[in-house]
Amino acid sequence: MARSMGAGLARPLRRALLAAACALLPPALPAQTAAAPHADARPLTFGILPIGGPSESLEAWRPMLDDLARALQRPVRSISVSTYEGLAQALAEERVDVAFVSGQMALNAVIRDRMQVIAQLTRSDGSRGYYAVLLVQKDSPLRTLAGLFAQPGHWRYARGESLSVSGYLVPETQLFASRGLDSDTFFASVAIDNHQNNALAVANGEADVATNNTADLERFRSHFPDQYARLRILWKSSQIPHAVIVVRSDLPDPLRGRLADFLDHYGRSGRDAAAELAKLKLIHDISGFAAAGNDTLVPFADIEYNLERRRALTAQWIDDAAMQARLRKIGSEHAALVQQLRGRPPADRPMHGDNP
Repeated sequence: MARSMGAGLARPLRRALLAAACALLPPALPAQTAAAPHADARPLTFGILPIGGPSESLEAWRPMLDDLARALQRPVRSISVSTYEGLAQALAEERVDVAFVSGQMALNAVIRDRMQVIAQLTRSDGSRGYYAVLLVQKDSPLRTLAGLFAQPGHWRYARGESLSVSGYLVPETQLFASRGLDSDTFFASVAIDNHQNNALAVANGEADVATNNTADLERFRSHFPDQYARLRILWKSSQIPHAVIVVRSDLPDPLRGRLADFLDHYGRSGRDAAAELAKLKLIHDISGFAAAGNDTLVPFADIEYNLERRRALTAQWIDDAAMQARLRKIGSEHAALVQQLRGRPPADRPMHGDNP
């Protein structure tokens, strides 16, 4: 597992490394399609949130994307990178037309990258969301949060990237910022990796505590049953809404309408529904997609607001007036963002059935 230098690695260097990594990415792989595309139909590029590894994510999504290519009668290329920030950069550079992303990534894409939410995943258990967790070894001396916070600078921590909702943002907001702490300085060491590798790090004794989530843990249990048996959940968050599908807002309305129609009905209706549902289950046990709009992202805007506010409350200020000014700015920016998100409800989407 790659080790992070935590807060000691300068942001400019990180950005440079990420840019270099993205530049080395291979060309997106085309999904296979049995239908001849329109002569003027350019390929769509579908970005995939990294779950496990990039190749594993591409393999899981490929059957559904093949069906999407046939439905749209145009090639659908897929791209999955090893980091959240790599996918975020692809979105910012407009190298992606449609993407499956976490709530925080979707929020950034809507605000900065001219994208909009059109669907939210649903799971076979009917849950409306999932939960962030802290993992420890089953026989770890850590039995409570009080025990964790009683020993700053003692434990080895494995967390997700800063854009990961369950791997960083929710634990940071609900556990650390609320106590006036920063996880990057609280622990003896910090490693940044994906959920699978972080769980393996705890199971194999390479980390004492790791972030994860209940959905990824189900997948981890099926892939690594022996390692899963060594884990215990120390803490569970409040519920987090499921990931979403975003699409570039400058795509033609009829094309976005057909894409939304495909997602709404895939695995739910028609003679191929059972086969489609089997393909969806390859993708993190997804059961389908529900129509959604940008207002779905309000809970993630709230997470960001609470984190910024708690950091402001625990920062050092020259006087109380400066702190109050910062809090007012955070509050006004949050209110404006929520208003922006609620200004595009799901009904604003292109009508189903339109032809490109």
